[in-house]
Amino acid sequence: MPLNAYGVLKGRPVNRQLASGANPHYQIHIVDDTTHYRIAVNVTSQLAPSELEFLVDSRFDHPLLAELIDKPLGWLPLQSRPGGAALDFIRGNLFDPRDMRVLPLSAPGPDNDLNEKIDQFVQRAMADEDALAYAFGQRWGPENNKTDKIFGFIPGNGVHDIHMNQGNAGRFKGDDGVYQDGALLFHFPRTSQWVGVFLKFQSQTWHTDDKTGHQIHTETSGPPSDENVVSRPFVPGGQPTPEMPDGAIRIVAALVNSSRSPEIEFVTLLNTTNQTISLDGWNIADRDKNRMALKGSITAGETLRVQLEPPVVLPNKGGIITILNGDGLRVDGVAYTKEQARNPGWTVKF
Repeated sequence: MPLNAYGVLKGRPVNRQLASGANPHYQIHIVDDTTHYRIAVNVTSQLAPSELEFLVDSRFDHPLLAELIDKPLGWLPLQSRPGGAALDFIRGNLFDPRDMRVLPLSAPGPDNDLNEKIDQFVQRAMADEDALAYAFGQRWGPENNKTDKIFGFIPGNGVHDIHMNQGNAGRFKGDDGVYQDGALLFHFPRTSQWVGVFLKFQSQTWHTDDKTGHQIHTETSGPPSDENVVSRPFVPGGQPTPEMPDGAIRIVAALVNSSRSPEIEFVTLLNTTNQTISLDGWNIADRDKNRMALKGSITAGETLRVQLEPPVVLPNKGGIITILNGDGLRVDGVAYTKEQARNPGWTVKF
């Protein structure tokens, strides 16, 4: 079953506790106008390998931010669907998965473990009275007459599953779902800065079913002795392969706000590989997951400018663009904001 109480908490961080061996969660105490919450952030995995993949984007920018900034303080339930504020690491084009890296819970030296990566922005937000935190995940509580075991407030109440919540393995497969991923965002209004903290278990795969969020694998060739070999999950920074095609074709530019009437929109694709790639059976998708079939091919190192056709549209107020291969796997995806699309006739570079 997917998460049954998915949403986002908006509030002020007032305290925190680093994770340790006995407590594998980085804990944050957040308050809104009336309520206390504890945010439990996994920084180790119960399934081997224990180290998490992470990405901290200190200049995070995405069209979903426009939907968050005017929301009131407190807990906001979210519908797990495209086009809204619900997060999906794969389908929402929040970041480039190739930028994720593996880090341990703690390690000697400065700024080289997950505790420190998260703590620097939590402490900065605690020291800035205008800063706000947004915790995406699953809510628990309020637990009447129970005291929070970390920060001591009553009643116990908070948010957990602050990580990718699809493509799980083993006993955690039941938590799979789409548009229900967890993350931390920090907003620092004085400097107009947003920071995104994204976490993923190494046991989770990057490609998942569009309805269930379960792991999917494509068929690959090989001798019979390969049949019992478990395919590897997505490797950040790895070269594209049939099961991990990410980055073989890149979206490098788009004409979102055409000066013509009616608007004619274009997306420019780049073949990063050393061989010609046929686009037959491939699709391009927009924010609402409308798809348009692609055709033709792109030779090695060359670009192709594709004119979009309905039902695919690129709204001028911000959106996302995704390329899917013949197996339906995400090859690349980008997002653009209203600010980037404000000049008619200008092309957005990614």
